Amino acid sequence: MYHYEIIAKLPAAQVHEALEHLRKSEKASYAVAIQTLAAQKKFRPVFVEKKPPVERHAWMQQNLGRPVNNAIAANILSVWLTGAHSDLLVAFLDALGIAHDGKGGIEETPPAPTPEALGAAVDGLLAKYPAELVKAYLHTFRAADPEAWPSLNDLLANDARFAL
Repeated sequence: MYHYEIIAKLPAAQVHEALEHLRKSEKASYAVAIQTLAAQKKFRPVFVEKKPPVERHAWMQQNLGRPVNNAIAANILSVWLTGAHSDLLVAFLDALGIAHDGKGGIEETPPAPTPEALGAAVDGLLAKYPAELVKAYLHTFRAADPEAWPSLNDLLANDARFAL
């Protein structure tokens, strides 16, 4: 699954949360996203910016869910997860014994954990964080390097808790 597909399938409230985080903490990235999406529809950015936030973000979600916007969708998901939910990323990586920068950032995808270790780490996340957030994170992590962790691919494909 690509980042644009994740954005398209996430609940509207969750995408709104992600875009609000971007709007408040990464104003330049938020403005670029609006400019890019507006230009694709031949709108002036001010047309989009004048919409109330919930309506604007619903429009943005619809347009981010197109293949041409995969890079923007990836950026939004990454900024949201690393900025607003770094504690989840840290908990996941710590549970798997993966070195990170203290905020859940890694330079490259490490070798795949065993299915048992991955299952235990995911169960730990589900015990501490909302299921929708864990689901969004796991799909985003996988989308960054889809072939790196076959056990994660299997988990996301076969466990109904993670269906988008």
